[in-house]
Amino acid sequence: MTQTVLPTVELGTGGPLVGVQGLGCMGMSEFYGPTDADEALATLDAALETGVTLFDTADMYGSGRNEELIGPFVRANRDKVVLATKFAILRSEEDGAVRGISNDPAYIRTAVDASLRRLGVDEIDLYYMHRRDPAVPLADSVGAMAELVKAGKVRHLGLSEVTGAELREAHAVHPIAALQSEWSVFARDVESTAVPAAAELGVAFVPYSPLGRGFLTGAFQDATELSANDYRRNHPRFTGDNAAANGELLDPLREIAAARGVTLAQVALAWVHQRAEVHGLAVVPIPGTRKRSRLAENTAAATLRLTAEELALLEPVAGRVAGSRYADMSSTSAARE
Repeated sequence: MTQTVLPTVELGTGGPLVGVQGLGCMGMSEFYGPTDADEALATLDAALETGVTLFDTADMYGSGRNEELIGPFVRANRDKVVLATKFAILRSEEDGAVRGISNDPAYIRTAVDASLRRLGVDEIDLYYMHRRDPAVPLADSVGAMAELVKAGKVRHLGLSEVTGAELREAHAVHPIAALQSEWSVFARDVESTAVPAAAELGVAFVPYSPLGRGFLTGAFQDATELSANDYRRNHPRFTGDNAAANGELLDPLREIAAARGVTLAQVALAWVHQRAEVHGLAVVPIPGTRKRSRLAENTAAATLRLTAEELALLEPVAGRVAGSRYADMSSTSAARE
């Protein structure tokens, strides 16, 4: 496959230029079954060679291990890499599946210092609030994040899984460079308020899980096929009757892929990339992968153009998906719309 050199786009008004497709690093440490650190690190290097410059991690991925894993790569390429990490999701040391959320200003100050230590850097390029706690006023949380910018610990601010109203409220406190939320052929609830608000404010949109956690690639038909420690085995959309119904929704992707001589993943990613034109904002999806072969496949999709007829085939898919995005949707923007 010919190596793609990605075009660049501005990450928010006055933000850094980044490759139009980023890399989600979460799966390099946990969640998607067995990991291979050597191949993961080779994938990071390959990504940079193709023009991927936005690398996404979070303090909760591997309970800090993901930041530690990518830290040496970031430091070795500090002038080329745009580093994004996140705070807010708390994990129990006894049971990693037990989680809470904190947007408390004191916690934010502690969390950023911990991430800086694990990453081994002096400044984070893009610092996200991973989840919103409605019990803490946004002015307090974003105000604390803004203090990190003034202190030189963070360059730009981001939010994840917030509504359009919450984005506007936060942006009034301090400019927000990027909003990261789930957005794919299978998940389009962000288009109700979050995407229009981002377009209005000049905030870039960073879709996570643009491949529907792998389901849109056709790589598995039911999560029971996956390894025992793969968290998707508990995902509402990927098991039982839901998985069977959702598998049938891949038919339009298969039809387009077969006609074009491309993969289902490339069709799904091309759809996400073309949301930039549909909605008038910068869109930088961050498909996650641990393999160089998948990286090449994914980045090639950035220049694939779907026709109006192909887009029409995909238009009704999201409205027919069976099952919610998470078993517990309480911490997502959809719960507060």
